[in-house]
Amino acid sequence: MIGAIIGDIVGSRFEFNNHRSKKFELFSDDCQVTDDSIMTIAVAKAMIETKKKEELSFEDRYNYESYALLEKMTIKYMQEIGRKHPYCGYGGRFGQWVFSNNPKPYNSFGNGAAMRISPVGFIATSESEVCKLSEIVTSITHNHEEGIKGAEATAVALFMAKHGYTKEEIRDKISKNYYNLDFTIDKIRNTYKFNETCQGTVPQAIEAFLESTSFEDSIRIAISVGGDSDTLAAITGSIAEAYYSVPDDIKNKALTYLDSELRSIYEEWCEFVGNEKGGFYEKE
Repeated sequence: MIGAIIGDIVGSRFEFNNHRSKKFELFSDDCQVTDDSIMTIAVAKAMIETKKKEELSFEDRYNYESYALLEKMTIKYMQEIGRKHPYCGYGGRFGQWVFSNNPKPYNSFGNGAAMRISPVGFIATSESEVCKLSEIVTSITHNHEEGIKGAEATAVALFMAKHGYTKEEIRDKISKNYYNLDFTIDKIRNTYKFNETCQGTVPQAIEAFLESTSFEDSIRIAISVGGDSDTLAAITGSIAEAYYSVPDDIKNKALTYLDSELRSIYEEWCEFVGNEKGGFYEKE
């Protein structure tokens, strides 16, 4: 999930001051962690804690008790961690959800659905598992069909990138099943406007990855698009991490922006992913 965190941090200073060029300092004193990173880390924590508490054998291909537990843990940690960062950039309705005593989905198709989904793509071992886990993690807030679609498209692209699919195969999958990628970043750069919806952010973020030549290049392309820069770059970065991996110098610099709790959860996630054998809720 470090790719999403990097995209968020790098893009944070450009969200309302778009920079439509690939030429800029990657990190600066104006960069910060926003809700994109915090909710991604919260989702990762929920998956870790679900697995810790899970005592079932996973013999069934679909373990519905585990799905219910993941939903509960995702709500718990998104609220628990989110409430510690009240000024990190939440949208109005999501902010209300974070602090609600009775959190319910609110039919959103905002791009927040896609910016937090990367842990799913990294832990799943089949496309069907990606889709199921993505729906669970997303629908607790963003239960509109476009919200679920945006998160799933991101997670599927990430899963494919992680498992050795070519960019042509990823493009074909996304184009046939999710979004028509009939544009290039160069063609939309001068006219693309700020958009907080999945359908107005996820295709552009995926295209930025597909046109890139390296992890860093993917982040630079995503920033150059303009729009909701931190979220767009977080989505792009999550997929690019799976495809390219992240250079140590960029990763280490990004980690300096995390507070001790967020850094601890990130390190716990790295250990968790390294130790996981097989699927999260499905057997191969």
